[in-house]
Amino acid sequence: MKAYVVENATVDSLDQVKLVELDKPRLAVGEVLVKVHATGLNPVDYKLVEGGNSSWAYPHVLGLDMAGEIVELGEGVTDWSTGMRVSGHLNLTKNGCFAEYVSVPTYELAQIPENVSYEQAAAMLCGALTAYQTINRKPNLNNVHTVLVQAGSGSVGSLAVQFAKLHGLRVATTCSTGKVDFTSRTGADLIIDYKTQNVAQEVEEFTDGHGVDLIIDPVSGAEAESDFDMLAYNGQLVTIVGVPPVDSNRMFANAFSMAVVNLGGAHESGNPEQKRDLGRMNAEVLELVSDGKVDPLLGEILPFDRLIDGLRMLKNHENIGKLVVSIAQ
Repeated sequence: MKAYVVENATVDSLDQVKLVELDKPRLAVGEVLVKVHATGLNPVDYKLVEGGNSSWAYPHVLGLDMAGEIVELGEGVTDWSTGMRVSGHLNLTKNGCFAEYVSVPTYELAQIPENVSYEQAAAMLCGALTAYQTINRKPNLNNVHTVLVQAGSGSVGSLAVQFAKLHGLRVATTCSTGKVDFTSRTGADLIIDYKTQNVAQEVEEFTDGHGVDLIIDPVSGAEAESDFDMLAYNGQLVTIVGVPPVDSNRMFANAFSMAVVNLGGAHESGNPEQKRDLGRMNAEVLELVSDGKVDPLLGEILPFDRLIDGLRMLKNHENIGKLVVSIAQ
């Protein structure tokens, strides 16, 4: 099979990633072999190339988000069958799905509804499941009325806005000037162009001076530190990329709370319920797409031979919408 690989631990740039011929993966107990039809591209993909991972064996096959067809069952697999259309978010410490075939444990899989394409399913994994956690797993929404989603044009932010709107929340989001039109497709109540507008001032007006009840921040720990200035009393911050330093006195005085999302960490958690939740969330998100309640906001769909071009586009912030690669076989 063809696969994009990091050949050894000295590789640290996309220019060194190679498309090679490998044997099909062998199946472990509880795994299935999937013929990959589409794969979603994520910033973590190029970051892993540049930074590596100490758990990798070489050559390492890249790729975390796949949608395809089960073609073989491993020992102990009883609830899945060949021919099923499935998708899953993979373990970054294992060989991935930038390949024609991939072996995956069944706990992370969900069956793709008939009216959802492989490309749509591949677009609703790393970013979408992270966004789903920021709204449907981490915060307590009982007394939440307003939300600020940072980076609403990104793969996490654009879905977090949509998930928040499904709860009837008023949502503000930020983006750059060139992505305002795209971000309007998320359904946000307020779009703040952080290049030309003062975000804190816009949030103050949006909330009548009270601050937002919930902030979703997929940008950085440093960015998240300033989020506390925009939180309402009892406000909640959900951070994804980094954890900001906190002032314990200020946290107590304002009854702030903070949660951290690390989607892929569930694979290595050793907790079977947390691992199975990857598949449960996947199924729930796909059902929302199937019902027309959430838009994957697909951008360009690239052929397999342009996969590295797609990762470069991500790195250079040149994409609008979710980048997906179709693997014709």
